[in-house]
This record gives sequence, structure tokens and C-alpha cells, in this order.
Amino acid sequence: MLETIVGALFPAVLTVLLGYAAARHHDFGPKDAQVLIRMVMTYALPLAIFVGTIRLTRSVLADQLPLVIALAVAIIGLYGLVFLVCRFVFRFSLGLTLLCALAASAPDVPYVGPVVIGYLYGSIGNIPVAIGSLLINVTVVPLTVILLTLSSSKGADRAASADVLSRIVEGVKEPIVWLPLIGFTLVLVDVHVPELIANSLAVLGHSAAGVALFAVGIILAGYRVTINRFVLGLVSVKNIVQPALVWVGLLALGYTNPLVGEAVLAAAIPMITLIAILGVRYRLAETEAASAVFLSFAGSLLTLGLFIALTGGQSLHAGGSVNATR
Repeated sequence: MLETIVGALFPAVLTVLLGYAAARHHDFGPKDAQVLIRMVMTYALPLAIFVGTIRLTRSVLADQLPLVIALAVAIIGLYGLVFLVCRFVFRFSLGLTLLCALAASAPDVPYVGPVVIGYLYGSIGNIPVAIGSLLINVTVVPLTVILLTLSSSKGADRAASADVLSRIVEGVKEPIVWLPLIGFTLVLVDVHVPELIANSLAVLGHSAAGVALFAVGIILAGYRVTINRFVLGLVSVKNIVQPALVWVGLLALGYTNPLVGEAVLAAAIPMITLIAILGVRYRLAETEAASAVFLSFAGSLLTLGLFIALTGGQSLHAGGSVNATR
């Protein structure tokens, strides 16, 4: 089991360290990180999300409705809760509030999920990965990008309706917003994209995770890893609180494995690397954002193991039931 967790997460940690070493060796600098981030945000990541979305089918969504609801509550519900707490209790700025809400609620399902959940649940492990990726990339990610774009406006014209509208349009025009929505629409209307096209688009999409993590390493080299209450709080909510709430909630409602295990482990996956990229792009707590991503991945070596043990993941891999029951 430890081999599975390390195998899923160590490559991500190592890629961050390689980016860090490259920056310390002066092979890359902050300007290079900006270029890499622009490539990921404009091309690689939107394509990766699009291809992952169109490979989901409408029938799968219908058959897995309890799992869809569980992950939707875990992701969208926690996003809203953290947003309210950060904005109205801690009085954070809108931009920082949005970053915190996304960091606490969005697991890096597309890249870590297939190895961990796929190992434990076999072919049905692809379902929570696909559903989790779809929910994140058609709800909280585009909402965050649009509102971050809107909050970046300054000056006396900020309250002008025309300015607000132009900022919203600017956010919607981001590929990471409209391309996943197109993919989701194709799934809903049951339109199949030829595999040749999907595979061709996936070539660049596959680079998104590696390049993003490498850029995080470059960012960390410029700021160094920061460990404080803010960073530890975000990591704790993402790595421990979110999956714990899913686990307790589903058990209280009478659900059993594999639904419980799939949903809990999807939530237990470390925070999405997009946090560090958005932090740099919008100049919001760059050091803390990159540090939170790194510590979330490093800490998940322990927290994922804990939730695998709690949900009985190892016994399922050995041949447990694969039918979600209540």
C-alpha cells in the first residue's frame, strides 16, 4: 500500500524539486516560470481537462448519481464554506479568499487519482477520477478564474457596470474556462469525439502536470518554502478535513464501499497544482500558494495512507465488492 501512495505522489514531489534545483542552478528564473505558467494555463491544462471530460459519457453520470452528488457536495460545498469563512470571518481580500477556497476544496484528481484509486478499485476507479475532474473543471475552477479576473480591476471605474461586464467577459474568454464547458456540453448531448482527435489533443495536455509542478519548483526557489499557520491551515483542511467530512457523511447516510472509498480517496488527494499558478499569475500570496501545494503533496503520503486504511481500500483491491450500496 505504501508503495502505491509513494508511487503516485513521489513523482510530483520530485518534479517540484527538479524545478527548484534548476532555478537554484540559474537554468531558469522567475520570468521563465511566467512563460511556463502561461503555456500551461492557455494550452496544456485546458486541453488536458477537455480530453478528460469528453471521455466521460452521459450514461456513466446517470448511473453514478450518488457519487456525483457526494463529490459535488465535497468540492462545491466546501468551496462555498471556506469562501464565507475567509471573506467574512478573516476579512481576506476577494482574490485571496478565492485562492483559499479553491486550495481547500479542489483535489488534484486528474493526475494523482488514476494511480491511487485505479490501483485500489481497478477499472471502476476511472469513474470517480473522471467525475471529480469534471466537477472541479466546470464549476470551481472557472468560477475562480472569472472572479479573480474581476477582482484584479482597480481604480475608480471598478464599480462601473461596463467595467464589471468587461472583466467577466475577459475571464470567460480564458481557455481554462470555456474549453471544459464545451467538453461538458458534448457529454450532456451525448456527442462522441473521435479518438484520433482526442489522442492528438492529449499530446500537449499530458505535459500540463509536469510543467506546472516544475514551475512551482522555480517559484519556490525564488521565495523558499514557507510554513506558517495560514499554509498549514489550508493543507489541513484539504488533506484531512475534506475527506473526513465525506467519510463521516456517507457512513451516516448508510452508504458502503466502494462508493465510500472512491469518494473519500478522491477527496483525500492533495490540492490542485493550479493554486500555485494562479497565485503567481494574479500576484496573490505566491510563496504561500506554492508552499501549500508542495506541503499538501508531501503530507498526503501520510494522510492518504490513513484514509485508505479507514475505508478498507486494501481489502477491496484484494477482491472486495464493487457495487455501491446503501
